[in-house]
Amino acid sequence: MNLPSEKGDEKNDHVVSVGSAQVDTAAQLVAGVSSPLDPEVALRIRRKIDKHILPLMCGMYQVNSARVIDLSLQSGILQFMDKATLGNSVALGIQKSTDLKQNQYNWLGTIFFLSYLIFQFPQGLALQRFPVGKWLSINIFVWGVVLCCHAACKNFAGLFVVRFILGACEGSVTAGFMIISSMFYTRREYTARVGYWCKSFPDLYVDFVSLLDSLIVSGFISYGCLHIRTPGFEPWQWLMVITGGITVIVSVLFYFFFPDSPTNAWFLSTDERVKALQRVKENQTGVENKHFKKEQMIEALTEPKTWLFALLSALSNVPSSFTNQRQIIVSAFGFNPFQVTLLTCVDGVVEGLVVLVTTLLVSHIPNSRAWVGMASYIPSLLGLFLVNLLPFSDKVGLLFSIWLSEFAIAGITLGIAWASQTTSGHTKRITTNAIVLSAYCIGNAAGPFMWRTKYKPRFHIPWIIIAVCFATCIGLLFIIRLLLARENKRRDGETPDDTYDDVYIVKIMDDGQHVEAKVPKGFLDLTDRQNRDFRYVL
Repeated sequence: MNLPSEKGDEKNDHVVSVGSAQVDTAAQLVAGVSSPLDPEVALRIRRKIDKHILPLMCGMYQVNSARVIDLSLQSGILQFMDKATLGNSVALGIQKSTDLKQNQYNWLGTIFFLSYLIFQFPQGLALQRFPVGKWLSINIFVWGVVLCCHAACKNFAGLFVVRFILGACEGSVTAGFMIISSMFYTRREYTARVGYWCKSFPDLYVDFVSLLDSLIVSGFISYGCLHIRTPGFEPWQWLMVITGGITVIVSVLFYFFFPDSPTNAWFLSTDERVKALQRVKENQTGVENKHFKKEQMIEALTEPKTWLFALLSALSNVPSSFTNQRQIIVSAFGFNPFQVTLLTCVDGVVEGLVVLVTTLLVSHIPNSRAWVGMASYIPSLLGLFLVNLLPFSDKVGLLFSIWLSEFAIAGITLGIAWASQTTSGHTKRITTNAIVLSAYCIGNAAGPFMWRTKYKPRFHIPWIIIAVCFATCIGLLFIIRLLLARENKRRDGETPDDTYDDVYIVKIMDDGQHVEAKVPKGFLDLTDRQNRDFRYVL
């Protein structure tokens, strides 16, 4: 079937397809379905989806991040724990044990994200080509094994290699989770769910204790490792083995229990799968298409909003290098290793509460993403101002200044989620996600080089650079909202476009008969530019 590709093409009154390459994978299930979805049924299905996929996502994302650090905490907590293991290892003696210089230590943070950057596009293509859940589980397993291998490294060269491999594997996680979230959730729900798995809030309505997110969990694990006394095996090595082992276990859970899409989710019946797809019909983005479409990739590459979101992602993540420097900076305030490790838990509480509040605001206040994101940077700028001007002897004041600066995590989370929500067409969304996450890598890779030895102990220059980045992000959020609002207004004034209103496919019924069934426009794998009914969330 050749779908009309642009508005103004001659309309086919009755288009029939015998294949599914050009339409969404969900088309076979939803074609011909016209009955409205009962709101109570939709709510029941959403809760069922939350119950089965959010626990693994929340647990995995946080262990992944800690790698430097009840099932509901395993996945997200793991991703951030894996990233944080490098920073936590400073207090546990990794620099002395492996004779790391400051510049070498910075490179360990940079090479992780350079590898992430190199493998971002290949990972994106693999996520489109292979079942998402299975591909994620393979990457998670490899990264768990590699994390354990950190314990065997004796010098900079060994750590450099394992960090490179680690970055290659992680390239699949955030992109994969963004894809899965857009498949299962409406645009109203999407931002909150991204916030949940970014900061491990699996079920706000059931368990507020999930505030104990990655930084808190990794902080306590690190504190425990400090008390381990094993000849020939130091505390930082135990931290790597413990977090790596947990990650391997979670990879097995992902393989067997994490769905690839709503069309084959094991925990939904056939009827529930159809209703799950009806729920997200309003998104006008479909679920997925396994065929790469070159024209959609070109559209993503030539669209200004793609690069504005990419610039926002890069600048907002330059300050993320502070994750690996936190232990060094807080130690300079005069705290001992035990205190530094425990204070990491407070960072987790602050960031968790900020993401919780902002995602709830965005979920309940229509078109507030830009305003909430901009507002989150204000306390951060105040914190950066204070950390530069307070006396260095005021260690409590400096601590609170740093915690204030962490409010910007909300802007980072909202920006990444917003980019995906404003893009339709599976190949286009994959390409956009890859560009935005590549920019995320560039920001994270550049950041560590701010923290030079000559700037110790106050690090005035890095804090100023971070402030400039945050101020620029406020401007970018405003510009993006202005452009998208103008486009929505322009589309509201257009004559209704019926180009894609009568598209049919051949649907195989339960009794084996082949019938023609109309495909809803939202499941034609149209881009947001092609689908004039698409409206950008603000």
